[in-house]
Amino acid sequence: MGLLKNLFGRSEPPKANLDNLFAVPSAAITLEASAGFKPTGVASVCYRQAEGGAFATAQADVQELLDADAGPKVERTTDSFGFTWLVCRHDPSEVAELVTEVHAVNSSLENAGFGPSLLCSLVAFQDAAGRSLGLVYLYKQGTFYPFAPKSGQQRDNTMELQIRGLLGDDLTIEPELGRWMAIWGAPGL
Repeated sequence: MGLLKNLFGRSEPPKANLDNLFAVPSAAITLEASAGFKPTGVASVCYRQAEGGAFATAQADVQELLDADAGPKVERTTDSFGFTWLVCRHDPSEVAELVTEVHAVNSSLENAGFGPSLLCSLVAFQDAAGRSLGLVYLYKQGTFYPFAPKSGQQRDNTMELQIRGLLGDDLTIEPELGRWMAIWGAPGL
């Protein structure tokens, strides 16, 4: 079977490596020191909600697990495209705890067999001028990219490329710019 894949130019997609998420706290330090972007204390996981009781149970279990600690409750929202977002909030100085929660959501859904439903995770940042920046983890690629929205559904491509250059040593950056999706209306941005 491997020979046929090579002959026809098909390859296996990269596997998600959720442990890559744990590089975000170090990237947050780089972002603050080099570009003035500070964490907002908001992170979220985006997925396509599946039909059926098994998915509803897995989703409820994840939310219950994350709500069990003393921190703020996890919010569940649906965007205008029909994607579901689980939104986690912490004190902005607790980036590691925020990433741990995002990792828990991704791992729980993956372990329950719903990995194909996972789309991306986002950790939000903001600078002193009020500009927003999201570090987006593409679940299916196992890579990150910066998303810098501006008003009116425009994005700051120059800033995104500058941030890519800053974080190249901290995160596995998605090399194909075509995969740097605009995620308008993402919670926290």
